[in-house]
Amino acid sequence: MNTVVERELELNLVLSPEHSVPVPARLTYRTDDPYAVHMSFHISSDTPVNWTFARELLVEGVFRPCGHGDVRIWPTKVEGRSVLCLALSSPDGDALLEAPSAAVSAWLERTLVLVAPGTESVRLGIDAGLTRLLTPLPADDLWLRSPWPSDESADGEC
Repeated sequence: MNTVVERELELNLVLSPEHSVPVPARLTYRTDDPYAVHMSFHISSDTPVNWTFARELLVEGVFRPCGHGDVRIWPTKVEGRSVLCLALSSPDGDALLEAPSAAVSAWLERTLVLVAPGTESVRLGIDAGLTRLLTPLPADDLWLRSPWPSDESADGEC
């Protein structure tokens, strides 16, 4: 069974130290993709901007600065409020967003209760899939036999 945990929230897109604009966003977690979190930003365009990154990165970012490259997250205070800063980089540009820490943490807690850290691979069924793939079938025995007689066979015996 696939379960989805979503949360709508308003982030602030930081344009300068003095100015930011609100950006509606949606956090999504799906148990069929247990290692990832998905963020959709609804900016002034017909389609949302979507980002996907490791749930573990967001968990760590709630407590301390983490990430490098395209996604960096760190906790801080802005005007007395606890926020998570998300620095996103892409070939199209860079963005610094501020998310309310309490809302993100509450949503994240729901995902952690649903799929505990370290149990994600069970949700993917990788072990069961590999077992099915690697378990020999009765017909496989035909393919495993050599079509050529061995040197140890008796003369005329194949």
